[in-house]
Amino acid sequence: MTLRFYDTASAEVRDFVPLEAGKASVYYCGATVQGMPHVGHVRSAIAFDQLTRWLEYRGLRVTVVRNVTDIDDKILAKSAQSFGPDWAEEPTAKAEEEWWALAYRYEQEFEQAYDVLGVSRPTYEPRATGHIPEMHALIQRLIDRGHAYPALDDSGDVYFDVRSWSKYGSLTRQNIDDMQGAADVEPQFSNRKRDPRDFALWKGYKDGEPTTASWVSPWGTGRPGWHLECSAMATKYLGQQFDIHGGGLDLRFPHHENEMAQSQAAGDEFANFWLHNGMVTYEGEKMSKSVGNTVSPEEMLELASPRVVRYYLGQAQYRSILDYRPTSLQEAAAAVERIYGFIAKASKRFGGEFAAHPESSPVPDAFAAAMDDDLNVPQALGALHETVRAGNTALASGDDTVARQSLQAVLAMTTVLGLNDVRGEVQENSETAQALEVLVEAQLQARAEARANKDWAASDAIRDTLAAAGIAVEDGADGASWSLKKD
Repeated sequence: MTLRFYDTASAEVRDFVPLEAGKASVYYCGATVQGMPHVGHVRSAIAFDQLTRWLEYRGLRVTVVRNVTDIDDKILAKSAQSFGPDWAEEPTAKAEEEWWALAYRYEQEFEQAYDVLGVSRPTYEPRATGHIPEMHALIQRLIDRGHAYPALDDSGDVYFDVRSWSKYGSLTRQNIDDMQGAADVEPQFSNRKRDPRDFALWKGYKDGEPTTASWVSPWGTGRPGWHLECSAMATKYLGQQFDIHGGGLDLRFPHHENEMAQSQAAGDEFANFWLHNGMVTYEGEKMSKSVGNTVSPEEMLELASPRVVRYYLGQAQYRSILDYRPTSLQEAAAAVERIYGFIAKASKRFGGEFAAHPESSPVPDAFAAAMDDDLNVPQALGALHETVRAGNTALASGDDTVARQSLQAVLAMTTVLGLNDVRGEVQENSETAQALEVLVEAQLQARAEARANKDWAASDAIRDTLAAAGIAVEDGADGASWSLKKD
């Protein structure tokens, strides 16, 4: 086994050797819960869920931390709107909603989206507001080491001194003099900083902000800066050095650059690997609400089943751009139908004996090699579909040995990819599915008798009735089989 991942910090694919044998530690950035989840959030979660599942398949005990940023400028701004005349512009907003209530409401929306699409719950999911003491301790360490300073006025702000850290810019390979100023202080207060690029570790309380959104600190009442939160939470749960830090490509700068700088400047080695997933575009263009070319996870789930949506969002290599087109979900649905059509037919042949523990079967070598190679999911899906084709051929020819092996392998691969864990799909052992099975089989038996008696009109009438109910009938050497039609 040689796992290899592309490390953003070194700009190369490197062999992955866990810091602690038999274990892996992963931190990836969760949501700033100031609005509904968008497709980029969900794609990122699915990518790191695939990573976690593959590490576990390879025998590692994985600790996963995904944070929730529940205090932020945008959260306060959105909450303030709920107390003003513009609050009704947000369809899901509630009049006079406190910032913490708004954050919690949207946090639940994210959890629901993750659950529906089969994203496993992390080992720990800390909220920023629950880790203020750890943030204070980190700020003090940076001040003591000469890498942070209180604001040059009495605002209560504390800033990271970017020029004090010679490695600043190394994650994204930028020269500090070419960088723009940090956009975390209003222009009229820029004299608070030594350098415009210095970023806020602590933000002093400002008139008009809710008092509930501030905490007492050695530098004055205020709240944490965005970048500080992740550094404090990652090291609290994973230690001063851990295996993998992940997130969307848009977080590389300034968020992850600042995280890495402040953590290492404080004396923590921090992440051994930095992994970043690519963006989702709409017909080649960046998604933008102002342009009107966005599509949300909620809208996708109105067009296709959770399994199809997960397949689509997880089908590309995680570092590549995933381009959405109006036909994308239809194409994903066809692929999912081929996979689960085979599973249904093979399970019927063998009594579903493998469905309870699909993870006990090995995946094909081609699938494993693809996943080991920086999670090359497109090649892994190629191995999955090739196994489905071989299984269907074996079923048609009566080769039960190959068909059984193919079913085992397909179930193992779909489990690794998380396709079996989505919510809202009809389960084979559900009461509804069992009742449907009995009714359809009775109709197929009646149709078989009509065909045996050469009563073609009755046979066609039964087939047409099933088709009208959304059930496709396929005649084969072993008799008729059926499946639910896909839109």
